[in-house]
Amino acid sequence: MANVTVVGAQWGDEGKGKIVDWLCDRAEVVVRFQGGHNAGHTLVIDGKVYKLALLPSGVVQGKLSVIGNGVVVDPWHLLGEIDGIAKQGVTITPEVLVLADNACLILPLHRDLDQARESASTQKIGTTGRGIGPAYEDKVGRRAIRVADLADPESLKPKIERLLSHHGPLRRGLGLPEADPAAMFDELLALAPKLLPYARPAWKLLDEMRRAGKRILFEGAQGALLDVDHGTYPFVTSSNTVAGQAAAGSGMGPQGPGYVLGIVKAYTTRVGEGPFACELNDAVGQHLATVGREVGTNTGRGRRCGWFDSVLVRQSVAINGINGIALTKLDVLDGLETLKVCVGYRLHGREIDYLPAGLRDQAAVEPIYEELPGWSESTAGARSFRDLPANAVKYVGRIQELIGAPVALLSTSPERDDTILLRDPFQD
Repeated sequence: MANVTVVGAQWGDEGKGKIVDWLCDRAEVVVRFQGGHNAGHTLVIDGKVYKLALLPSGVVQGKLSVIGNGVVVDPWHLLGEIDGIAKQGVTITPEVLVLADNACLILPLHRDLDQARESASTQKIGTTGRGIGPAYEDKVGRRAIRVADLADPESLKPKIERLLSHHGPLRRGLGLPEADPAAMFDELLALAPKLLPYARPAWKLLDEMRRAGKRILFEGAQGALLDVDHGTYPFVTSSNTVAGQAAAGSGMGPQGPGYVLGIVKAYTTRVGEGPFACELNDAVGQHLATVGREVGTNTGRGRRCGWFDSVLVRQSVAINGINGIALTKLDVLDGLETLKVCVGYRLHGREIDYLPAGLRDQAAVEPIYEELPGWSESTAGARSFRDLPANAVKYVGRIQELIGAPVALLSTSPERDDTILLRDPFQD
């Protein structure tokens, strides 16, 4: 039985939460390997809604859940999320949740810096303002405070001093008050007894699970087109969101992540700023936003909507090594008489079949559309391919042809059981 890595193959918000939760029935361990609490996963189980940010989706089913070293962790948010989900009847213990002891922390000064930069900038990136980017900067700059540092007060003070020697000039330049090292030390020390019970060498645990033949599910956040290397830079997130990060962000070798399942919406959405060739600012775009309830799980921001872009998804298939896709929100297209799919771009008078790296070129590309007939019947809640309208089947088939990857799963509503399984990723 293979391990499975789940990644978003567009700009995030593809419905990864539901698919991961559905796959949890087959998995024994669930791992988050990148990002922070800037991305949310929504699970709908028996009509009950769970909104997660840092917690891996496996916690709802009581599966062993790991927050890997590739994640930057706001400890106050994590503890608040644990308390919040407990009120919904899900108890989180160190037997269920493991936090990598080498994961880096997001501190209040990171949030301050993130928000101050975004408000002062003339070119908005569209960050959530939660400190994720600055925390990754400190990680790469080798001055971050890590989970394990909370267990060593003696070395924590000089680490705080080193951190503030960098942030002091930045804060002064942005008009922010000076950070108090003594107050920061006391805050972190107060966190220690609450956070450290969850802390373990995650890489070691995962190696033991792998050797024992356990099925491991790696859960990505955001989407491949927000990857700091491969996305629409600079309008991207601050981490690598592609499947290759599952190995580095968990401490497993490159063979560990196994089958790569890309989550893809039957249309395209994007949150925040940046180029979006297929965006629709018309009645169809409003239809997709309204029927699809396109609002960010954690941020409440409305999503920009457009037709399915096969150029972008085909590129995601390549950079992630995607073996198969889970196609979500097909039911949102119900009732549209005609559908369009982007099959290429026109740039400066020539046709291209990829998204260029240059920002001005990304903004200048024009979509080349292929029209397909829509369907009037409902696909909502379908649990068999035979239950789908003929034109819906043709639409799915055409997407497979254009992106060069088969559909393994088809989601027809937010409910866990409204899923059509065409091939099981854990057995492929």
